[in-house]
This record gives sequence, structure tokens and C-alpha cells, in this order.
Amino acid sequence: MEPSALVKSQAENVQRSTSNAQRLIADESVQPILAILHKWGIHTLGQLAALDKEQLGARLGLEAVRLWERANGRSNRLLKFVQPPESFDESFEFEHEIETTEPLLFMLRRFLEQLVLRLSAIYLVAKEINLLITFANKQTYERRFKIPQPTNDVDLLFRMLHTHLENFKSEHPIIAVSLDAQPIKPVSQPRMLSGFETALKNPQQLYETLARLTALLGTDRAGTPVLEDTHRPDAFRIEPFAWKLNADEFPHRRASGRAPLPEREGRVRVATCSASSRVALRRFRPVASASVLLCENVAAHIRSATTSGKIADQRGPYLLSGNWWDENAWAHTEWDLQLEDGALCRGHRTGETWEVAGVYD
Repeated sequence: MEPSALVKSQAENVQRSTSNAQRLIADESVQPILAILHKWGIHTLGQLAALDKEQLGARLGLEAVRLWERANGRSNRLLKFVQPPESFDESFEFEHEIETTEPLLFMLRRFLEQLVLRLSAIYLVAKEINLLITFANKQTYERRFKIPQPTNDVDLLFRMLHTHLENFKSEHPIIAVSLDAQPIKPVSQPRMLSGFETALKNPQQLYETLARLTALLGTDRAGTPVLEDTHRPDAFRIEPFAWKLNADEFPHRRASGRAPLPEREGRVRVATCSASSRVALRRFRPVASASVLLCENVAAHIRSATTSGKIADQRGPYLLSGNWWDENAWAHTEWDLQLEDGALCRGHRTGETWEVAGVYD
């Protein structure tokens, strides 16, 4: 053996012995054994390897024997096979800047075909797809599409992207695009036993319809209305459509498919009332402007495009206000008015302006 090779081999042995010693010291289960060996004057791997294996095991047990085998290079550490998580993404940088959607849609179609092929090979489907577009000014546009029913249908997934990009506009040309999919195991649609719960026949068609409405009307005009956390009457906001109901909002459905729960475990008690006691306020959107005749500072007659007549009785005024801490502050006074012909309406005044908010049915 050449001198250089011999020196290299000795260096590797020293390094291997050092790493073995470090692993031995780091192992908390062998600390008591190491303490005894130090009392015996054993401080190196060579000294440990020179001991008799059987006598060492008789005195310190099987753990000491394993240490002796590791010091003599007779132990085998099996490799643990770890499969890295597979990512499902495709990307492409255009050779020339593009300003139309045709080349973009062509690449997206190819991306979907590749992603679906890879997902189907390992029996997975796509539950979400994320679109990322890079512009010439280095800015990016990102949009995540949540698929209501996970699928590997290329035509359906491409139709979702195409619907969104129909009304897509940008000030700068596109230089790159990428698409990634979030996989999930396919889940069969459960059969609903209750006559009050039904599954959508075609969730993808509903998603596409909502996407078209959002593209035409805007994100603030299509979705699910949610009441605002305020006392302001008829205040709500629009949130994106939710595919699943929150069980906390419907406690009586928590035990769906099971025996009825006792009331103390989350059932909802619905109060019943006679037909004559149920009154609903049908609000006008927008509210109807009105002119009111006052008699001794009391409303005596009201006239609007929806309701007109002499006021026979009234309840109020009710002073309402809110959001006084920001620019959305509001304040008005409300009355419940009964007209001479028996009609009931809700009127309110903001400053010197009167309006009819709605009528009671």
C-alpha cells in the first residue's frame, strides 16, 4: 500500500472512531456504563476493544456487549428507508414574453395532463391546484383553486382555469407560469340516509357557475352573505362560498347518522308559536326615501314610494349608533309605525332625512 493511501486509511479510521465515541457519549442509556469503565481506567475505544467480551457482559450486561461490538466494528446499523414527500408541480419559462392567453392555456393544459398522470399512477386525486404567473416586471399573480370534489379529470380542471383566465388582465407581459396540485386519496361519496340531507349531483358545475359569477360581478358581489359583528341593521358582508357547513353552527347535526342525543349534549330546541304571533320585517334594498309630516314634533303622516298614509300608532324612538371609533360611524333613530289602514312599517331618520327601511308581513 502506498504511504499516501495508508495515511488516508488511518485518518478515516481515526475519524470513524471519533464519530463512534461521540455517538456513545451522546447516548444517555450508556452513561452509567461509561462511568464504570472510566473508574476501571478505560477511556478510549482501543482500551474498550481490548477487554474480554464474555467477562464484560457478565459484569455489565448486554448493553456493555453492544458497546464492545461497536468499538470492534462488529455491529451493523440498518439503514432506514425514508421516502421524501413527492411534490406535484410543473413550471415553464417562456422564451419570449407573451401577451395573450392562448400560449398560457396551452402550457396549463400540458401541466394538467402531466400532473394527472403522476397522480393517477399512485392512486391519488387533486384537491387543490395553485396557479402562479410571473410578469416581466418580476411581480407575480397567484390564485388557489379549491376543488369541491377532488378529481383527476383533465377537462374539468382545465375548464376551471380557463373560466378564471377569460377575464384575466395584466399590465405587463408574462414570462413564466407554474402550476402545482395538492393530492389526496379519493373518497367515495357517502349515501345520505336522511331525506333532509342531499349531496350535490355535480359540485364542479356549481363551482364553475360561481367562478363565472365572480368574474362578471366581482368577489364582493358573489358568495355567501355573513352578518357583520355590529348592531347596525341589515349590515352584512360577502364571503367566498363555503363547500362544507361548520358543525358548530348546526349543533343538531353533530350526531348525523346516530341515535338522537339528549338536549344537554347539543340538541337545539326550537320554540314554537302560533301563526298570528309570527311577524317578519321585509327590508327594502335600498331604503325608500320618505317625507314625514310632524305634529307637535310627533310623526303624523308619512309618504314614500312604497308606503303612504296617516300614522295611527307608533313605537319609539329607538336610538341606534355604532362604529363611532372609525370612519364608518353611523347613527339614526328608528320608529315602528302603524298606518291608518293597518299596515306596519319600520321608519328611521338620519339627521333631517326620513326613510322607510321595510314593512312587516
